[in-house]
Amino acid sequence: MTTRRDFLRATAGAGAALGMVPVKGLEGFPAVRLQRVTPVAVASGNGLAAVSRTIEVVQQGGDTLDAAIQGVNIVERDPDDTSVGYGGLPNLDGVVQLDSSVMHGPTRGAGAVASLEGVKTPSLVARDVMRYTNHVLLVGPGAKEFARSMGYPIENLLTEESRRRWVEWRARLSDRDDYLTPEQSIHGATGFRSEASYGDALLDSHDGVRPQGTINCNVVNADGDLSGVTTTSGLAWKIPGRVGDSPIVGAGLYVDNDVGAAGSTGRGESVIKTVGGHTVVEMMRGGMSPTDACLEALKRIVTFTVEPYLLDEEGRPNFGVNYYAINKKGEFGGAAIFAGARFAVSVDGDTRLEDSAYLFERD
Repeated sequence: MTTRRDFLRATAGAGAALGMVPVKGLEGFPAVRLQRVTPVAVASGNGLAAVSRTIEVVQQGGDTLDAAIQGVNIVERDPDDTSVGYGGLPNLDGVVQLDSSVMHGPTRGAGAVASLEGVKTPSLVARDVMRYTNHVLLVGPGAKEFARSMGYPIENLLTEESRRRWVEWRARLSDRDDYLTPEQSIHGATGFRSEASYGDALLDSHDGVRPQGTINCNVVNADGDLSGVTTTSGLAWKIPGRVGDSPIVGAGLYVDNDVGAAGSTGRGESVIKTVGGHTVVEMMRGGMSPTDACLEALKRIVTFTVEPYLLDEEGRPNFGVNYYAINKKGEFGGAAIFAGARFAVSVDGDTRLEDSAYLFERD
């Protein structure tokens, strides 16, 4: 007859043979966790500083979500990054509205804010929604008042540069209104740059391309615990109140501590329609590598894109979407619809940009 002591000894031995680490579980029985992994952080291409800071915090023993948020805070507070946080490009009315979501793997927690005005770091407010309320998502004036109640200063998020770009865009909307472009003004519109100098990112909205930018950051620590955050100022010149995928749990971000984490940048409406972040994680649950899971989720976007105004001459999407993913073992990857995208990663003391996998070559 096997005694309880013999059973525990045999269980520990089997775990050791499988490369697992026994830890104290419920009622004295050993729980089993995966062998320790090398901490890894992965982010969108604008997140080199973010992943470096994230890993630094994790290696100092910090919580995975706190680490990822500290990473993206660098970008949120950067006035020179016009796609996230302070200095983000505004909506149709010239108002900066920010979106963010966070997920904490170990506690299965989630929080988000959308159309938040006046707070530079929406990721921190999203974390407070998770920590201090029994809600997941707060929006608009309610999100702003919640942030105020939590002690966040309400500030003007427009920088001089983002304001100038909005003023010039407004002037180019119509040749029948009373606004003048810098070229039309005879009074010296100093400080304005021609929109042409901004490159392809500022093509006229009739071409289907407008400035959009986001940062997603996901991290796994040595114990295999995961967290993620996505934060953005959204699509430039958007209809006030428009919400993309970034604050939508399961779309712009999804974390399952048993499997992995994933997030996105790019055209949010297409990610929402295909529940992108959740799709990537579920593909990893089924055994796909992070890169293959990202590619499979992108194929769904291609299938779902049927609107003529969203297709190029070859029937492909005329917009970009990028996915970033990491699994519980520390494997990571990124993929985009078109070639040329890159993502940031920090692993084992090495912070670098890597080329994303892709579905199509660019013409």
